[in-house]
Amino acid sequence: MKDLTRYRNIGIFAHVDAGKTTTTERILKLTGKIHKIGEVHDGAATTDFMEQEQERGITIQSAATSCFWNDHQFNIIDTPGHVDFTIEVYRSLKVLDGGVGVFCGSGGVEPQSETNWRYANDSKVARIIYVNKLDRTGADFYSVVHQVETILAAKPLVMVLPIGMETEFVGVVDLLTEKAWVWDDSGDPMNYEITDVPEDMKDKVAEYRSALIETAVEADDEMMEKYLEGEELTIDEIKACVRKGTRELIFFPTYCGSSFKNKGVQLVLDAVVDYLPSPTEVKPQPEVDLEGNETGEYAIVDPEKPLRALAFKIMDDRFGALTFTRIYSGTLKKGDTILNTATGKTERVGRMVEMHADSREEIESAQAGDIIAIVGMKNVQTGHTLCDPKQPATLEPMVFPDPVISIAISPINKGGNEKMGLALSKMVQEDPSFQVETDQESGETIIKGMGELHLDIKVDILKRTHGVEVEVGKPQVAYRESITKTINDSYTHKKQSGGSGQYGKIDYTIEPGEPGSGFTFESKVTGGNVPREYWPAVNKGFEQSIDKGPLAGFPCVDLKVTLNDGGFHPVDSSAIAFEIAAKSAYRQSMPKAGPQILEPIMKVDVFTPDSHVGDVIGDLNRRRGMIGEQSSNPMGVRIKAQVPLSEMFGYIGDLRTMTSGRGQFSMEFDHYAPCPKNVAEDVIKEAKERQAAS
Repeated sequence: MKDLTRYRNIGIFAHVDAGKTTTTERILKLTGKIHKIGEVHDGAATTDFMEQEQERGITIQSAATSCFWNDHQFNIIDTPGHVDFTIEVYRSLKVLDGGVGVFCGSGGVEPQSETNWRYANDSKVARIIYVNKLDRTGADFYSVVHQVETILAAKPLVMVLPIGMETEFVGVVDLLTEKAWVWDDSGDPMNYEITDVPEDMKDKVAEYRSALIETAVEADDEMMEKYLEGEELTIDEIKACVRKGTRELIFFPTYCGSSFKNKGVQLVLDAVVDYLPSPTEVKPQPEVDLEGNETGEYAIVDPEKPLRALAFKIMDDRFGALTFTRIYSGTLKKGDTILNTATGKTERVGRMVEMHADSREEIESAQAGDIIAIVGMKNVQTGHTLCDPKQPATLEPMVFPDPVISIAISPINKGGNEKMGLALSKMVQEDPSFQVETDQESGETIIKGMGELHLDIKVDILKRTHGVEVEVGKPQVAYRESITKTINDSYTHKKQSGGSGQYGKIDYTIEPGEPGSGFTFESKVTGGNVPREYWPAVNKGFEQSIDKGPLAGFPCVDLKVTLNDGGFHPVDSSAIAFEIAAKSAYRQSMPKAGPQILEPIMKVDVFTPDSHVGDVIGDLNRRRGMIGEQSSNPMGVRIKAQVPLSEMFGYIGDLRTMTSGRGQFSMEFDHYAPCPKNVAEDVIKEAKERQAAS
């Protein structure tokens, strides 16, 4: 039996460019080296390491890698930084028990780190904060701590103070032990000495240490009393309080350093062991039924319980398809047959591997708390639950946001069609928010995703990874239609042509539904004028019709249909007659119900230097943007706005031109809203031209 209390499943998340990969790299280096120290003669260690370095290129890319520190096993899960891959970030957070949020010492809290932080809050993941790049010009640890309080509305618990800043940064003071860790300039993380606190920092250290203890004891009433009565707390007692408060998300232990210069990373690793929860301390995953309603059962972290595992990432590498899987309960052995509840199919587990910092190790079995990769699974996708076929359960409903943007692609050379098809099917398995379909009318291949960047990257993967060059069409926005008026109407379908005819009469109301409600159907028929067995046919007729709205053929949303009354014929009525009646009724009544075009509105977060704020806001206004809040920090101004997706194509180029290359932005889907009349007219005209052309 493995000791699960010595496991830490952690993720490192950060804004693009805050130094996530370098930090992961340094952690692997430190833990890899220490893991090896007993086995390698000192002379061999350096060369040994270079060979692993060459493999390192892949290990950091792999979705999960294991390493050891102080007799604890860390499973480090890579989380993508970019918001177009929110599904990936969400999925990764779902399988984490704790995280390390990396912030840039000069950039501070950037838009992306804010989004990831919000996700981590939603998933209730305990975190440590690490302020990186303190050796950079403009770095300011105290300012970043302040931003964490103001922008993220989180409570940082400062555990170390930097010694020097920018080029003068040499190390950190550990507030608990009141000792200074000072590294030399060799860049070797092991070349440090532990000394007394520098004279000029003593007052600051005392001030921050008492603040640390005051905040930490808030997590534990007993310690609070002791502290208020004036008793001196031991370091272990303070640590226990910090651990409790971190697990309960009351505060976030905050560290600093420079990963690139190898300074300060050891203390972060110690903090992962000391303060982040093990798999047994995290709230167990709720089990759900196939509709996504919780069943009241939980996947308890226990190797003896039935198997429950979640496939959270699929990757193709030179060894075949790897399905990264977090095991929540039970034990999985090589050769076992497991059930995939999403497809209802069973599969046999062939090879299983555990990714280590410098190699992959074949394993015979894995158990609750483990994160492993299964090689060569056939029908598994991200988010599928794998479980014991005798006691099935689902861990999470498969809910993916609808794509908001699509483009047509075609291979540049005729022979590339099959190659493109194979590549796309692999890519869909790896990322469920990416969809591919063939346009029935024009025969084009359409790819759909969460944003322009998302699709740009997919086209790039096609080219680089799969060697398929494609031509890309103009981006198409996923418009929707809805109605604004309530219509009471009636429709009779009758057909006589020798033999039995068809007859179905329905009286119905079509009305706008609540935003986000989709399509709802209700029958209020009493007295059997439309027999109960025909109600589902009426529902089906309407439901199949809403794929095409009356204005431009976009899917219709937020619509409620009520069947009030009707009539039937004892011989000629049938389910099909009522289904046809409903389809014809839809075509008859929808144009009268005040149809309108809805467009996707995006939540846009723009970062710009002070001097360009006016230009950026003016440009967003021209794009029909609604400006929300603005906040400034030493680096510049952040503007939050809501802008229609159709106006955001090519925005990154325009933003860079306006801000001399310094502006950044991120955007995610927020909601659908009605188009202004002039825009709607253009959209309808374009849709009709497209339909005529195909």
